[in-house]
Amino acid sequence: MARDPSNLAVTVTGVAVLVVIGGAVWFGLGDEVAAPSSPQAVASESTATAAIRVHVSGAVASPGVVELPSDAIVADAVRAAGGALGGADLASINLAADVRAGERIVVPNNEANLSGTGAQSEQGIDLNVATASQLEALPGVGPVLAGRIVAHRAERGPFQTVEDLLEVPGIGEAKLAQMRDAITYP
Repeated sequence: MARDPSNLAVTVTGVAVLVVIGGAVWFGLGDEVAAPSSPQAVASESTATAAIRVHVSGAVASPGVVELPSDAIVADAVRAAGGALGGADLASINLAADVRAGERIVVPNNEANLSGTGAQSEQGIDLNVATASQLEALPGVGPVLAGRIVAHRAERGPFQTVEDLLEVPGIGEAKLAQMRDAITYP
């Protein structure tokens, strides 16, 4: 029985096409086709790559605006600003605190403390280095409120402005006005 040459050509061509398609799928598309990412994976990838800018000033080698990953902490910001200078008082700031976009981070200078003037001087009290007992010298501040100020500073980092005291529970506009002239920094 003789085979029709046209049927044989169609069969061979069909098998060849299937082999080529199968090979392309097996070897070529395997790397390109990936399992879809979960929404959480996509969110974490975009969060990890997002950048924020913060202003670092005070006792650092290169004060100014630095760019950091969105999950950075204060220690990363200090490092990005060239590191702390020899006279920096790193114990007075929370190096593990998260940083927020647009935040200003002040690294206090320890030289004032070494010269004997410390947090309390003739000009007033430095909110960012004063102890709770030194803060009690402020008008209208007792032990409880002084403790709240120190706790707020430890949790959120140094005060950037005197008005930041309004975030401390128990301090309103009237209390702030009462204390303002006794505060030297910020």
